[in-house]
Amino acid sequence: MFPPGFRFGAATAAYQVEGAASEDGRGPSIWDTFSHTPGRVANGDTGDVACDHYHRWREDLDLMARLGVESYRFSIGWPRVQPDGRGAPNRRGVDFYRQLVDGLLERGIEPVATLYHWDLPQALQDAGGWAERDTCERFAEYAGLMAAELGDTVSAWITHNEPWVVSILGYVTGDKAPGDRDWGLGLRVAHHVLLSHGLAVPVLRAGTPDVPVGITMNLSPVWAESDADRDAAARMDGHLNRWYLDPVLRGSYPPDMVAVYGSTGFVQDGDLATISAPIDFLGVNYYSPARVRAGTELPLRAERVPGPGTPTAMGWEVNADGLHELLVRLRADYGEIPIHITENGAAYDDPPPSGGAVDDPERLDYLRTHLGAVARAIADGVDVRRYFAWSLLDNFEWEHGYAKRFGIVHVDFETQERTAKSSALWYRDFIAGQRGD
Repeated sequence: MFPPGFRFGAATAAYQVEGAASEDGRGPSIWDTFSHTPGRVANGDTGDVACDHYHRWREDLDLMARLGVESYRFSIGWPRVQPDGRGAPNRRGVDFYRQLVDGLLERGIEPVATLYHWDLPQALQDAGGWAERDTCERFAEYAGLMAAELGDTVSAWITHNEPWVVSILGYVTGDKAPGDRDWGLGLRVAHHVLLSHGLAVPVLRAGTPDVPVGITMNLSPVWAESDADRDAAARMDGHLNRWYLDPVLRGSYPPDMVAVYGSTGFVQDGDLATISAPIDFLGVNYYSPARVRAGTELPLRAERVPGPGTPTAMGWEVNADGLHELLVRLRADYGEIPIHITENGAAYDDPPPSGGAVDDPERLDYLRTHLGAVARAIADGVDVRRYFAWSLLDNFEWEHGYAKRFGIVHVDFETQERTAKSSALWYRDFIAGQRGD
């Protein structure tokens, strides 16, 4: 059994589900630009319609209620509420989120709002985006607006989702928006994203003093393939995990990674004190471990290798023990910070609905084993308080378009019909069992 105060939830992100990309005053985001650029997204897919959640939110909230979901992590689309990333809020955009949050509360579901899930207003990108310190100030202003507009109803704030993805996949590998390929730029962006988090924390506390504030990071245990690969694994751990955890939770960048990366001239006096403003919880997104061997490509001289067993449709290893190890490590290295598992799930090539059902035994087993890993971590003394399955719905999976399905609910993107998969029905029964129903 999980502790009485534990909450079981599901998660989505604005650009992945909402659609209505040009309705009611919403401005363009970097993902609108990226997805409309030929060759960037599989099959030329875009988030223009996605799951049409903007129009179907009541249906989706009713679905969550039927599944017994207790907490819903959603993201606010920055360009929907502040089309240019500055200035007065767009009232119609704010009203959408007000209705959404009120609808959640009416159904007894806890609203957890993420302020940034990768959809930077294009107007800010045109001015330099996260490479410019001014964007940090704009983000803090946006956080203040949302605290004023929604703070009386939101149960928790998450400033950023996965700064590693924003900086490395967006600015170093170019896989995600805005699609740049420059290590120096990526490291500067990583710092500015963390700085914007630090600037937003006191703003959110001032506007909503009783609402917990956290940040979500995608984290993985890093395992060396052999003893000869241990140094490479340490560098990969620094790259994936410590470069983001240490500034937020320790107020410093890890010295070994400063040596690996070289110049950190983008760090100004006082930045790290700002970044390390105390938070109320750490959001953890976990999908798989990272297995590593030594490589030659600079700066990391480390490369990832596939693990054993059948991978997910994303090619990711399935290993619930990695989640347990990660949670225990976080407590050992960073102390008694409360943890929310803000994303955990798997993409599989599901069959189409048949007879009103979708059979997805692999995803069901993934959720079952990973929830078991969370329970073991709690038994070992880790303070885990929330679990959000990723994702509530099949959705726009970024550069993969609609080809990869993470949802516990199937979406027919032609008709927008929703069908609960067997994993969703199992999760419903699991939650009920925890509540003694």
